[in-house]
Amino acid sequence: MMNLQIAKWGNSLAVRIPADYVRQMGVQEGDMFEVRLGSDGALNLKPPAQWSRKAFAAEMVQETKLLPMGTSVMAQLRQEARY
Repeated sequence: MMNLQIAKWGNSLAVRIPADYVRQMGVQEGDMFEVRLGSDGALNLKPPAQWSRKAFAAEMVQETKLLPMGTSVMAQLRQEARY
């Protein structure tokens, strides 16, 4: 979660997307976003359909490091299975 500041850009207002987010999404200058205004006033941005496999893989490696290793779910299901 991050708070971003709205700034003036010509006659419009703009929000800057932090570089880390840009890399994770795999977007670049000129890409189009799908934008929706939620009923609660939330502004939802959806990146273009193309995404960076490399950025996604790097994010998955980081997230996997945060997950604790436990017992295998499949092994537990097999032990408890009734045939």
